[in-house]
Parts: sequence; C-alpha cells; structure tokens
Amino acid sequence: MTEAQRAALTFGVKTAPQFTTYEDIQRVWREADEQPELIHAWLFDHFMPLGPDPTGPCLEGWTLLAALAAQTERIRVGQMVTGNTYRHPAVLANMGATVDIISHGRLDFGIGAGWNELEHSSYGIPLPAPGDRIRMLGEACEIIRRMWTEVTPTFEGRYYQVHEARCEPKPIQKPLPPFVIGGSGEKLTLRVVAQYADVWNFAGGPVEEFTRKSAILDEHCAAVGRDPATIARSIQFPVNYGDLAATRETIRTYIAAGANHVILNLRPPYPDDIVRRLVSEVARPLLAEA
Repeated sequence: MTEAQRAALTFGVKTAPQFTTYEDIQRVWREADEQPELIHAWLFDHFMPLGPDPTGPCLEGWTLLAALAAQTERIRVGQMVTGNTYRHPAVLANMGATVDIISHGRLDFGIGAGWNELEHSSYGIPLPAPGDRIRMLGEACEIIRRMWTEVTPTFEGRYYQVHEARCEPKPIQKPLPPFVIGGSGEKLTLRVVAQYADVWNFAGGPVEEFTRKSAILDEHCAAVGRDPATIARSIQFPVNYGDLAATRETIRTYIAAGANHVILNLRPPYPDDIVRRLVSEVARPLLAEA
C-alpha cells in the first residue's frame, strides 16, 4: 500500500434497509454524521430482503437516500450499490443529480450490473445474461457521465439509446459525483471499473482473493491508460457487535493488502451507542496506524 493510499484511508457505515425501520436507520445516520472519523454512509438497492426470508420489510433505497441526504450535513451518502437493471440510466442520472443537490454535493454514485433473480422475476424486470448485464453497465456509466457533464448528450449503444437527453440541474459536484462500482468479474466488470470508477468495491471473499482481484484491476488500468492509484479499493465488512476487536483485526489485514475505503456493515437491530463504539474501537485505532 502506497503512502498516498494510506493517507486516503476512509471509514463509513452501511445500513441495509431490511428488517428494520426508517427511524432506526435515521438514528444511525445522524449519529454517524456527528463522527468526523466516518466519511461515508450507505444503503442498498433492493426491493425485498436478501437472504432466506424475502417476506419481511425492505425500504426502497433511492427514496430513502434522498430523505437521509436531507437530514445529514457532512457525511457522504450513497447506494452500495444501485442495480443498473432496475432503472433506465437516463432516469437514474436524474435521480442521482437530484440527490447530489439535496445533499449539497455529497453523493457517491454507487452502481453495479444487477444480479438478484428473485427480484427480477417477481417484478417482471428482464435479467439478461451476465455478460450482457456488464456491457449494459458500461453503457449506463457512459450515459450517466455524459448527462451530468453535457447539455444534450446523444448516445447510440447496443442496449441503450438516448437523444438530446437533458438532465437539469446538473449535480453540484464538478465535474461529476464519484462513481463507485461494485463487482469482481475479472474480464468485463473490472474493465468497466478501470474505465469509469473512482472507487472499486470488492464483492467479498478472503483477503487473498481481494489481493488477486486488485492486481487484475491494475492490469485493466494499464490497458486503458489509467493510474491504478486513482481508484480507491473498497471492502464491506460485517460488524461483530460482540467482538469489535476481532472486526478491527480482520479489517487490518485488508488495509495491509491495499484496501483504503472501509465500509462497516451494520445488521439490525442496531445496538445503542454502536456508532460511537465503532469509531473509538475500530476506525480511530486503524486510522492512527495509517
């Protein structure tokens, strides 16, 4: 890990909006907003709970993100990550621009190819083959980037076409909000990451796999003429409420392997004072070592 990467080490929290309430998520985000060691906060973009029980409550991610963006002042906000297949990219560009405006320029734009078969089949949303989904992701990133930076972009792709697609007002962040792309497919996904991402979120697995995928991303960056150090390396890690020291020690191994964007994944019910404890027992000690 380079000195520049160590200097850029950041921590955030994620509250997947399933099996919980708006009020409990709101409490965690407001507490996180008051902790300067926490830089970002995340939701997920799903319409029903993940895991073995899809019958419980699950709040919609982008409308919830807009509400939380309006009620926080400092922390950066985003989806980890938006499913590209759920919305046309021109619509998503307008949604992202609006949330960036609501947050006064704090949106981190998370996006991925989409994958959840149950949601697609239940909602009647087509789920193309994996290769097509990743190519769709690349086209979507291009459309959204153009709509955030050009007045009337036109794009004729294999999967998406837009003609003089206005998006006004533009996002506050210039030239555009950072792109956070999740996924680890070695041939296609990481190539899209190399082309468009400011942050790459590792899909999960042992630290050895993170190291190997990160090296492949470096190769894709070289192929497109991109400095790999300009892409932050992100991990999500489930917090063990009963043993924060173990959480800290495991995260330390990923930081040593090059991770510099750490998301502490909170599962409901959220214990009282958990945000302050995460800062004092996990984030602050690791930041002191960086």
